[in-house]
Amino acid sequence: MPPGEGTFLVCSFWLAENYSLQGRHDEARDLFERLLALRNDVGLLAEEYDPAARTFLGNFPQALPHLALVNTAHRLSCEPRSSRASLNP
Repeated sequence: MPPGEGTFLVCSFWLAENYSLQGRHDEARDLFERLLALRNDVGLLAEEYDPAARTFLGNFPQALPHLALVNTAHRLSCEPRSSRASLNP
């Protein structure tokens, strides 16, 4: 990517969802939780994120990452019970 480009958050949520569909539940949940940590103080996400500068880039707020967040959360909630047991004691 050219300098100044960030990572598209929607693609990162899609990756987490894909990990879940592949049965890679721990990786899916770890990535999802890292993505959730990027939200601002009121829970909003931008189009892109610059991990080096730790800042949002692009359109803010952006609806598509929020839609992907909801879809990924739903997918993770449908995982087999055994892979979620450690998260909710």
